[in-house]
Amino acid sequence: MYRVWTFLTDYSLLLIIGALLALVWANTDPHSYHHFVEYPLFFNDLVGADYAYWKKVYGEGYDTFDAGGASMVVSMHYLVNDMLMAFFFAIAAKEVWEAVILKNGSLRGKKAATPLFATLGGMMGPITIYLGLAYVMGSTTFDAVANGWAIPTATDIAFSYLVGRLVFGAGHPAVRFLLLLAIADDAAGLIILAIFYPSGDLALEWLLVSVFAAVVVFFLANWLPRRMDRHNQSRPNSTWVREKLGFWPYAIAAVFSWYGFAASGLHPSLGLLPIVPTIPHADRAFGIFSAAERYLTDLLNQIEHALKRPVEVVLFFFGLLNAGVEFSSIGDATWLVLAGLLIGKPVGILIMGWVAAKPLGLGIPEGMRIVDLVVIGCVAAIGFTVSLFFAAAAFDPGPTQDAAKMGALFSFAAAIISIIAGRLLRVEKQDT
Repeated sequence: MYRVWTFLTDYSLLLIIGALLALVWANTDPHSYHHFVEYPLFFNDLVGADYAYWKKVYGEGYDTFDAGGASMVVSMHYLVNDMLMAFFFAIAAKEVWEAVILKNGSLRGKKAATPLFATLGGMMGPITIYLGLAYVMGSTTFDAVANGWAIPTATDIAFSYLVGRLVFGAGHPAVRFLLLLAIADDAAGLIILAIFYPSGDLALEWLLVSVFAAVVVFFLANWLPRRMDRHNQSRPNSTWVREKLGFWPYAIAAVFSWYGFAASGLHPSLGLLPIVPTIPHADRAFGIFSAAERYLTDLLNQIEHALKRPVEVVLFFFGLLNAGVEFSSIGDATWLVLAGLLIGKPVGILIMGWVAAKPLGLGIPEGMRIVDLVVIGCVAAIGFTVSLFFAAAAFDPGPTQDAAKMGALFSFAAAIISIIAGRLLRVEKQDT
């Protein structure tokens, strides 16, 4: 119990508090909560939500703010979901990158393919369950909810990662497996969002900005100094770059990369991912926020630990701004989304993960069992944030959209199911 409490206080307590406050606020004064979530911080013509869209979602009272003719709005919701959460996803990407690239990484080589197969199963399973049950419920229900088929395909990286750590322990290879699956799931989900639920025209050429930023910073701040020091063991150039410039070249590159994602039409919260592999890293990984990594001098671990406290605060606001849904919204779409997530996710991940690991011979990370895929599937059934995005994109504001959002919110039940499944399937926690 002490370890559980330590985990909660160190990593997820602020997130849980934010979500609970959102639920209470939205069910006692939904008008003020909604206006808080969409409160405009500043208007501009460069970044943010489209002004016409913001005006619609803010609703009555939007004209009390002077936009000055600006075409975009940075609201509280946009600031947290689209900008600040990029730091959390960057930390998650750091763990996956180390698991793939380092000599002792649990996802090296062909074993990295198994989580991707599991990701495919974790998307096809929910779609099948959602549409199948909707069809059984009758044509009226099917016609009303069919456009929301993508809602239960999502996996919330933040909550899933936190629950995964609680169930498996920080050092279990299943946590890195889950991270790769969740990131791949959300990446695929955001492509689905852009293709099937477009809010505007895609401009994928803007992704070249992200690629260019990553290539330039890797060449100038990483590869070139090491190349210049290749015959000098004192490494003066690499040392100068590390001590004098620090993280700043990568921070500048991150800004350009984030903007490239934002301008491309893809979700900008993943905009820092191309920069993570360019940062100098250690020779081995000890696990995210591991105490042992505090003694490593590589820049990647230094950045990760510098972001620890700020990201905890970001997670609080993430919960506060996304979990506020009224309980009166429950409907058919609620149960369809839940069934897709709680049944389709575990079944799909188990089937496709097994196919990849056994018949295809791709294997799974050392220290994992096939049966662990069931627990991973239960953890991955926490849809939350991307499911909420899908619900808002799939349906016009109204009862069906609200019911679908309730399904995304109730997917938190997967956390309890995951803990129970972990006990029943005798998961051995690995904290280091």
